[in-house]
Amino acid sequence: MANEEDDPVIQEIDVYLAKSLAEKLYLFQVELEMAIDTLNPNYCRSKGEQIALNVDGACTDETSTYSSKLMDKQTFCSSQTTSNTARYAAALYRQGELHLTPLHGILQLRPSFSYLDKADAKHREREAANEAGDSSQDEAEEDVKQITVRFSRPESEQARQRRVQSYEFLQKKHAEEPWVHLHYYGMRDSRSEHERQYLLCQGSSGVENTELVKSPSEYLMMLMPPSPEEEKDKPVAPSNVLSMAQLRTLPLADQIKVLMKNVKVMPFANLMSLLGPSVDSVAVLRGIQKVAMLVQGNWVVKSDILYPKDSSSPHSGMPAEVLCRGRDFVMWKFTQSRWVVRKEVAAVTKLCAEDVKDFLEHMAVVRINRGWEFLLPYDLEFIKKHPDVVQRQHMLWSGIQAKLEKVYNLVKETMPKKPDGPSAPVVSGEQRVQTAKTKAQQNHAFLERELQRRKEQIRGTTVLPSVQIKEEPLSEEEADGDELEAEEEEPMDTAPSSCLSTKLANGLPAGRAVGGDSLNGHPIPGCASNPVARELKAFVEATFQRQFVLTLSELKRLFNLHLAGLPPGHTLFSGVSDRMLQDTVLAAGCKQILVPFPPQTAASPDEQKVFALWESGDMSDQHRQVLLEIFSKNYRVRRNMIQSRLTQECGEELSKQEVDKVLKDCCVSCGGMWYLKGTVQS
Repeated sequence: MANEEDDPVIQEIDVYLAKSLAEKLYLFQVELEMAIDTLNPNYCRSKGEQIALNVDGACTDETSTYSSKLMDKQTFCSSQTTSNTARYAAALYRQGELHLTPLHGILQLRPSFSYLDKADAKHREREAANEAGDSSQDEAEEDVKQITVRFSRPESEQARQRRVQSYEFLQKKHAEEPWVHLHYYGMRDSRSEHERQYLLCQGSSGVENTELVKSPSEYLMMLMPPSPEEEKDKPVAPSNVLSMAQLRTLPLADQIKVLMKNVKVMPFANLMSLLGPSVDSVAVLRGIQKVAMLVQGNWVVKSDILYPKDSSSPHSGMPAEVLCRGRDFVMWKFTQSRWVVRKEVAAVTKLCAEDVKDFLEHMAVVRINRGWEFLLPYDLEFIKKHPDVVQRQHMLWSGIQAKLEKVYNLVKETMPKKPDGPSAPVVSGEQRVQTAKTKAQQNHAFLERELQRRKEQIRGTTVLPSVQIKEEPLSEEEADGDELEAEEEEPMDTAPSSCLSTKLANGLPAGRAVGGDSLNGHPIPGCASNPVARELKAFVEATFQRQFVLTLSELKRLFNLHLAGLPPGHTLFSGVSDRMLQDTVLAAGCKQILVPFPPQTAASPDEQKVFALWESGDMSDQHRQVLLEIFSKNYRVRRNMIQSRLTQECGEELSKQEVDKVLKDCCVSCGGMWYLKGTVQS
């Protein structure tokens, strides 16, 4: 026992990993002794000539297998011996060092006897020709027979998928693959000696060997990873059977995914009961939105969970992308109505009846003479309890709707927020106008009282310039009340107030601060007492620190993406208007650049509003300001003009790197001209 444990280390060998041929090194397994030597006395020349005659016939041309009329070569076909070559490497031992090069592939070359099939085909052709000659001499001419000509119909997508996946098509494609001529160099050839040097690790400093700087256990795992067969020793339950004990051992996100993949449609309350009382509902809400979509207050598993990327339909062979698009269309139809007709879905998606039936069985039940009804009742309780989640899901469905309208050429429809839910009472147009007038009068009276109260408070503390209040007449079409405007007769006081700083002079008139804590019905940007304003200002500042120039359209798109990533119940879901977003941008130290767009521009009003960060605190602020002033007078500019203007304003010639940095921050190049970001029109 002591002798077995005493196993001293005899020698330590340094191991290096060479990567020069990592993506090019193949191992060919071939029996070289089977090469044909026609000059060998053991070679039967008559047999070789007979085989060549059977294969090619008497005449020889470019298509002949044996141009010398003698079987003088043997074809070897490669077959892949293993699909996983990650655990194989070629080793070269030299001067006490072991150099390993990973193998890219292992191919086993075996003799191909396709020439025998070609000889059999030639033999059958000759026999058929002989039989045709004999019959033409012995038999009389046959009577003329009527034949029917049929034209082949256009191949459908389903038929094409089946034909492409057939064995005959794959064999034909393999036969049509062109041969690649290779040059063989002997082991002692100078070219072989040169290539063999690449099997040695080139870097002596060990830069290439970071993969080998591992712990002993990690290194052993890299050399011998566990095989898939070893991991399948435990018996696996059927795919449609879930063990709650095993489910609880998974992370929360995986638990939600497994449950939704098996159940497919589930109310949120049922999901919480399955996960257990100790699970946080906010975390479940965050996880369910990654694997499911909200339909009529219930959660339906996403299509890409059921149909992964490389899968296909078991009925028609359609790829997963087409199936996901068709199932999304069914889910979208159920967001608008509780009833869906299968024929209408099949007519739009162009999918077979079996695939459409699978979609509907996931989330609906068939009713005789009516169609398919959504499986679960409308969950009004969840809709009322989580309005922020409902709003986010509505935004996602709007994007899916636009994509479906483009793919299927649908007529644009307005998606209701609460399809077939509890119906609201019908209100006539006159009642709406009367309600709006009443509300406007109430708001007007309240604003007048509030204004008088604030004016009295201000008179008691400070003396302000005379202010005249202009009352706008009430409009029957406005439901939000009148807007009060303050017209100043004397110069405006520039002293900072409690909520607004001097930066607001960059686009916020002081007259709009009459209410003290609101702008057009929204909180003042930058007011420390408003959480919505703080969150919005933080988003704007962070966005413009990354991208110095943005159009209003692009800023709104980034803001919607920011909302989609926020947790449920976040303060920004209370609503942010375009006006409030622009005010926040101006209050954050940005300026609006009045780019002179061409008269026939196709840019929308939001795309024509360009904002830029005026000061970021780095060394390039002055350069960017000069560049922005150039684009306030020019829609597009050449680089040499920008460089000369920068040199003129800065008093020194800028290097190419400095000019490139300023252009990269603010501009894009198109057709040799430079444009501000977001202003290029295709």
